[in-house]
Amino acid sequence: MESPIRLGISSCLLGNEVRYDGGHKLDRFLRDTLGKYVEYVPVCPEVECGLGIPREAMRLVGDVDAPRLLTQRTHVDHTDRMLQWARRRVKELESEGLCGFIFKSKSPSSGMERVKVYNESGMPSHKGVGLFARVFMEHFPLLPVEDEGRLHDPVLRENFIERIFAMKRWRELLSREESIGRLVEYHTRHKLLMLAHSPAHYRQMGKLVAGAKSIPLEELYRQYQSLLLEGLRLKASVAKNTNVLQHMMGYFKKQLSRDEKEELLEILAQYRQGLVPLIVPVTLINHYVRKYDEPYLKGQYYLHPHPLELKLRNHV
Repeated sequence: MESPIRLGISSCLLGNEVRYDGGHKLDRFLRDTLGKYVEYVPVCPEVECGLGIPREAMRLVGDVDAPRLLTQRTHVDHTDRMLQWARRRVKELESEGLCGFIFKSKSPSSGMERVKVYNESGMPSHKGVGLFARVFMEHFPLLPVEDEGRLHDPVLRENFIERIFAMKRWRELLSREESIGRLVEYHTRHKLLMLAHSPAHYRQMGKLVAGAKSIPLEELYRQYQSLLLEGLRLKASVAKNTNVLQHMMGYFKKQLSRDEKEELLEILAQYRQGLVPLIVPVTLINHYVRKYDEPYLKGQYYLHPHPLELKLRNHV
């Protein structure tokens, strides 16, 4: 890639001591492992909107869809202060070229889902969204977002990181002069990746690109971006991955020996049954791509959507 992936993140997840008690919530995978491949843009809503360290803990109170942000002991209302800052901050973040954002789970300012919202009786509902997270997601509705708690799930982790790498490649495409040829090249290399996430979006994008000359270029890019990011948001599954792997096997029907075909089919069956992770059939397919110099599959991002060192497909 031409430049690092820029990723917004709740500052405390990097080990910065910005929490209400002066502590942090360091996530070593995010800082030390994923951090080798991204450039973080840390954000702490409470500190950036002017609250000190340490400070009184806060919580969301009232309507789940429009809660107030109150301090827990003295009940000082910081809602308007936080929202005014958040609306300014997301406009500033437009210039950062972000490819995604990682929020702090359960935070009244940064939690993206399942945040406690307390009613008049003091009973919590786990259906809230942090004030800054809500403003951010409304302002950037298609940008990949997750929280560090959900990223402990191997499937969600692989999906999110796959999306931010695809988003970075899309941003690099947008940095060049718009052309049908460049869009077709991007689409061609991402076809099988999209098929693994959403066959429906895969078909829609194919039709859109096929009729590219009948659509104004700016509108073509806009529609394609929406389909791309909506489709990648849907998780790849064992069934959809198996379909893609079988599709790729068809490119070698004349080259593979009988034994090689049987071995590949056996490994696909083992993957489908949950006996081996996705990396096993993908590694074998990659072997045949190199062995038989298959040009179309050689360019498919499905076979190398993110750095192998992250070991994401070892666990899905």
